[in-house]
Amino acid sequence: MRLLLTSDTHVPSRAKRLPERLLTAVGEVDVVIHAGDWTDEATLDVLESRSRRLIAVYGNNDGPALRRRLPEVARAELGGLRFTVVHETGPAAGRERRCAALYPDADVLVFGHSHIPWDSTAPGGLRLLNPGSPTDRRRQPHHTYLTLTAEDGAVCDVVLHRLPV
Repeated sequence: MRLLLTSDTHVPSRAKRLPERLLTAVGEVDVVIHAGDWTDEATLDVLESRSRRLIAVYGNNDGPALRRRLPEVARAELGGLRFTVVHETGPAAGRERRCAALYPDADVLVFGHSHIPWDSTAPGGLRLLNPGSPTDRRRQPHHTYLTLTAEDGAVCDVVLHRLPV
């Protein structure tokens, strides 16, 4: 099962629309996961219409309309793995142990908020993934998103895709 992970799209405040390369990639995967901070419903509508399956949460910058449509935490079993999606996980220091304690039933935690790509494994095996942002790189050198394969209870082929600035 091929997955695309994205977060912190911040349309239209940081970009007028999602990058075309990201939208093309959305059509090439089985599941799209968005970890919040959409800031407009039109972007949610676009990803819903282009995705085979969309799993998504709201973020701290998302208003009442998005919060009515999206949960704060989403869970799904994909490729034999239990995925949990949230927007914020707190400071980087201690993140792995904190998240392993908060989400003991997850194999993979997808999160956003920082706009900083992240790939680590907590003691006990929880995989933490942050795709960065395809539209607002902040202090990062590139706009980014992630793809991966979830199959037979394993995550493999994790690729951080860099988009033009």
